[in-house]
Amino acid sequence: MSIHNNYVAILAGGIGSKFWPESRQKLPKQFLDLLGTGQSLLQSTFNHFKDICPIENIFVITHEAYKSHVHAHLPEVLIANIVSEPSRKNTAPSAAYISHKILAINPDANIIITPADHLITNDRNFQQQVFETLDYVAHHPNIATIGIKPTRPDTKYGYIQYEHKDQEDTFHKVKTFVEKPNLDIARTFLRSGDFLWNSGIFAWNVKTFIKVLEEYLPELNDVFVQAKDVLNTPKEAKAMEMLYAQCTNISIDYAIMEKVRNVSIVTSRFGWSDLGTWESVYEHSEKDYLGNAVYGKNVMVIDASGCMVKAPEHKLVILQGLEQYIIIDTPEVLLVCERNKEGQIKDYLSEAKRNKGDRFL
Repeated sequence: MSIHNNYVAILAGGIGSKFWPESRQKLPKQFLDLLGTGQSLLQSTFNHFKDICPIENIFVITHEAYKSHVHAHLPEVLIANIVSEPSRKNTAPSAAYISHKILAINPDANIIITPADHLITNDRNFQQQVFETLDYVAHHPNIATIGIKPTRPDTKYGYIQYEHKDQEDTFHKVKTFVEKPNLDIARTFLRSGDFLWNSGIFAWNVKTFIKVLEEYLPELNDVFVQAKDVLNTPKEAKAMEMLYAQCTNISIDYAIMEKVRNVSIVTSRFGWSDLGTWESVYEHSEKDYLGNAVYGKNVMVIDASGCMVKAPEHKLVILQGLEQYIIIDTPEVLLVCERNKEGQIKDYLSEAKRNKGDRFL
């Protein structure tokens, strides 16, 4: 397999509302350094994938409002490879768009598509497994995904059931995709041993994926067939403004993965988190002896434990007496929320919009 047939597509158009108030519509979470590493999540994702293929084969799919942010964070990526969507239509249109765009460049392309917000803790194993996955789809007419071995009955992740073989590090046929289950079902999945977490990382040969679109999403596929003559030309952006209105708002999981028969999965060999919530940031942060994860040079913690605290570097914050709280202080918004209620942050955001308008979104 030629490395020149490898392509990476990074999905970076979301709002990241679960990380409000730090993640805002004007600057969502993919452009933030949530773990204090000196890199935004987008930059970190790019660095995980930059050795998988030539730089000119890396694409970033984002909302048109964020194109300048992507360029500022990833100046290495070609401007032409920052693909801006005129509206948010979820991941299935994004996958169809980038596949048709790359098909027009290289009909032998093997594409891996990934969210921009994952934490990968073993780069060497990760890159090796990405190469293996791209090689697999180059030689098999299957869509492939990398699943994560569950460590707990977590209700925040989708699950994928697969057919067992003797070796975990080989590709297995997928039986079913299951969206976020309740706790009892998640426990059953964990006990069964034949479910993996859905990482949202998928790979395919571009011709394989186009055939899947033709069979399962013909109307969506036709949108981009109409654009065939303008893809990768100066007329593309104008055409997409009109054509994107015809796209169904649907995720790749619902639209394709839950229906397609030829999906394979391999168990990951690298440390992973989707960094989808403040709780996941807390889990991966350094903590003091009372279990507080603190970001901010001038945060003072007194008789408090199990808290996730993030404050501006210049601001003095004194935290006393709280247990198991999330405290996120930004120039315009202060959030104080029990850790076990963080699932309601999106509700608080909706309430703020109803009462205060768009100012704090």
